[in-house]
Amino acid sequence: MKFDTPAGQNPIDQLKVVGKPTDRIDGKYKTTGTAPYAYERHDVVANQAYGYVLGAGIAKGRVRRIDTAEAKRAPGVVAIVTTLDTPKLGLGKMNAANLFGGDQIQHYHQAIAVVVAETFEQARAAAYLVAVEYAPEAGQFDLAAQAGSAKPVGGGSGEGSGSGPEDRHGDFEGAFAQAPVKLDETYTTPDESHAMMEPHATIAAWEGDKLTLWTSNQMIAWGKGSVAKILSLKPENVRLDSPYVGGGFGGKLFVRADAVLAALGAKAAGRPVKVALTRPLIANNTTHRPATIQRVRIGATPDGRITAIAHESLSGNVPEGRPETAVDQTKLLYAGANRLTGMKLARLDLPEGNAMRAPGEAPGLMALEIAMDEMAERLNLDPVEFRVRNDTQVDPGKPERPFSHRNLIGCMKLGAERFGWAKRNPKPGQVRDGQWLVGLGMAAGFRNNMLTKSGARVRLGRDGLVTVETDMTDIGTGSYTIIAQTAAEMMGVPLDRVVVRLGDSDFPASAGSGGQWGANNSTAGVYAACVKLREDIAQRLGINSADAVFADGQVRAGNRAVPLAEAAASGDLTGEDFIEYGDLSKKQQQSTFAGHFVEVGVDADTAEIRVRRMLAVCASGRILNPKSARSQVIGGMTMGVGGALMEELAVDTKRGFFVNHDLAGYEVPVHADIPHQEVVFLDEVDPTTSPMKAKGVGELGICGVGAAIANAVYNATGVRVRDYPITLEKHFEKLPRVA
Repeated sequence: MKFDTPAGQNPIDQLKVVGKPTDRIDGKYKTTGTAPYAYERHDVVANQAYGYVLGAGIAKGRVRRIDTAEAKRAPGVVAIVTTLDTPKLGLGKMNAANLFGGDQIQHYHQAIAVVVAETFEQARAAAYLVAVEYAPEAGQFDLAAQAGSAKPVGGGSGEGSGSGPEDRHGDFEGAFAQAPVKLDETYTTPDESHAMMEPHATIAAWEGDKLTLWTSNQMIAWGKGSVAKILSLKPENVRLDSPYVGGGFGGKLFVRADAVLAALGAKAAGRPVKVALTRPLIANNTTHRPATIQRVRIGATPDGRITAIAHESLSGNVPEGRPETAVDQTKLLYAGANRLTGMKLARLDLPEGNAMRAPGEAPGLMALEIAMDEMAERLNLDPVEFRVRNDTQVDPGKPERPFSHRNLIGCMKLGAERFGWAKRNPKPGQVRDGQWLVGLGMAAGFRNNMLTKSGARVRLGRDGLVTVETDMTDIGTGSYTIIAQTAAEMMGVPLDRVVVRLGDSDFPASAGSGGQWGANNSTAGVYAACVKLREDIAQRLGINSADAVFADGQVRAGNRAVPLAEAAASGDLTGEDFIEYGDLSKKQQQSTFAGHFVEVGVDADTAEIRVRRMLAVCASGRILNPKSARSQVIGGMTMGVGGALMEELAVDTKRGFFVNHDLAGYEVPVHADIPHQEVVFLDEVDPTTSPMKAKGVGELGICGVGAAIANAVYNATGVRVRDYPITLEKHFEKLPRVA
């Protein structure tokens, strides 16, 4: 189905099933432990052995020699594959660093061997008997130290954010120089880890030249193509199966070492092998969100109109890596005729930087939205009012290109009303609640909407059951449920008459889970397949498809009503199709918006920061399931708390690795850190996005939250911290004196 004109009235608009706050279909399996994750697929293939990955002990250099003799004699060892035994493998889709093969080391904990044994414990013990001799080389591990050698570079996140090395509109320098009110500040964000609950894990089994991977992966079609490329296999000889994924946040968008080494280990062992990466390997062997150094400059008139705005960002990566696209939202979020955005990239020999939840916008808004508050203060304007005055309904760099639907003002005004913003004391450090200094902060949220081809197969059985098959994944986002809701709405059956099967590369290729594009695109693909099936059913029943109404388990036309199952009386009926898009998104900018509001308390004696309450008001097209959408937004808000207050991969700038590479040293928010969270969705649809009239919302929840917290801390204390995370030592000595 080609979607190239705005959607009109269609069966989804009935909203009998879609749009309802429906419990997640997979919830009962997740909460009872009966949803099998990749490492737990004990029943899919017999005689599984265990692989343990050995990571390099240096950050840069060569592997001179690997002695496996003692390890091979260890109890239970079945096979050992080393990087010196294996020619350098090709790179998969979006991989920047080599996953395995050859003697070159690009980063710490790059995989250099996999030991296969009868038990995990035996494989781990034997791995520590492998003797490795290195030829280390000097590396570059400090982003700030490499700032001077960084080069301008363009690039995209692959998720809708991107920029050229330098993008200009108007005369920024001239307008900034003449602006009556100016701001020029630098902000930093640290390296961050995905820290998902389920580790990267894979079971691999060969049958001749055919390879099956039961794995944890967000993008099945990408993964299948990458595995084929890396291992020089025909794509049709590779199958990935990933029905349940225990979190990814971008870390499982691409094939990682667990899949490759499970496959190589299984080939060497002559039997299936399962591999899970340990926590240190998740931090140092896979990918992370790169650190940034961002400069924001804003010039404005005394009445608060932006005349000049610039946002420049520096990040680092391995030689083939891309920049963190932190400036992208600044091209679209606020008005201003004179604009400059630019990115620089430094070469670092740290582990690969790549997509992490809302790449680009998440760290970019952490800087921009503090700068907007700082500018509002200089103008003596309320932060909400300053943003309202600089709203735009068109792309500021291309005024002829309007937004398809933009209600950022509505998000901020409703948020201010519900949060009690009018009671905020604009003078910092004035509000006390016992020992706590109390402050309110806000920030705008922004995330682009992405359209991508997505397919599905829908089958009507003789029993009247509707089965949906697509390689779409559920990474904790509720894909099973919204896909079932879509099929139920389209086919006119109750939700319990729909079966959804996901995550298998034998199914039609979907959008996959990433970039908050999964919900809208995957359900649109199901919509397209259902349209095909409805046409076939109508034909079988002798009904004009244009007149057919599917409702209450029946197909109706005029005075005639036929049970849906009757159409499949002589055999199952199948509709298969995909959604593909025209140029609507090029003619109109499709984006999502939020107003984030936060209240914090800062202990006047210890500088401890506690978030007290949070509110997000989101404008994101039709909300397909308010219950699971809320869960996605509060998950993003929670990650925003982590990014603002605690999450930071500590870099050993001498040895080139992340020191706090486990969940004991890398702090993430826990239940006690998270207070009352409220989420409000504006009632809207966007007919330019798909037949579903929806957009994404999962990553919008993290976009802007960090800055809202930083702004609240400043309002509480009068101490402005521009370097994330905002830990107590960064503002303790500057707190107001306690009487």
